[in-house]
Amino acid sequence: MDAQLSELARDIDSVCRLSGEFTLRSGLIASEYFDKYRFETDPDLLRRVAEAMVPLLPSDTEMLGGLELGGVPIATMVSSLTGLPALFVRKEPKVYGTRKLAEGHEVDGLDVTLIEDVITTGGAVRNAALALRELGADVRTVVCAIDRSEPGQNLLDSIGVTTRSVLTKRMLDASRA
Repeated sequence: MDAQLSELARDIDSVCRLSGEFTLRSGLIASEYFDKYRFETDPDLLRRVAEAMVPLLPSDTEMLGGLELGGVPIATMVSSLTGLPALFVRKEPKVYGTRKLAEGHEVDGLDVTLIEDVITTGGAVRNAALALRELGADVRTVVCAIDRSEPGQNLLDSIGVTTRSVLTKRMLDASRA
């Protein structure tokens, strides 16, 4: 890992890793919690993550699809850095107004690269990729800030979506050593 990524991993870990008593989604109680929103709401860390994502974008990317909620600020920053338009992808279509799944420009016929904050199993990205494909988008890649998936856990390979990550769980853990 190069020095810049090592420093980014260390800085994200120090800002996002919290100690205390936390109830996890599973209902279990943990003494440590990784609050990903802390790097997404820190302008310096957000910019540094976005800058590290830019070289990971496929050259044929025509639009960035930021996934609700964590992918939206990152996609906005990457859009600002690259000039590529951004699209905000909901977990479910709105039930009112335009009833859209994806807010922004039309995606039919465009190469859309998804932007996500953290991937553990890839379930939300999988659902978004399939939904955008139904709208006519060509979705083959997701670029994420942190890939926490264990071998065989990431569901994206099964639908032909490649994961490119700035950092991994292993890199964050190593930054604390």
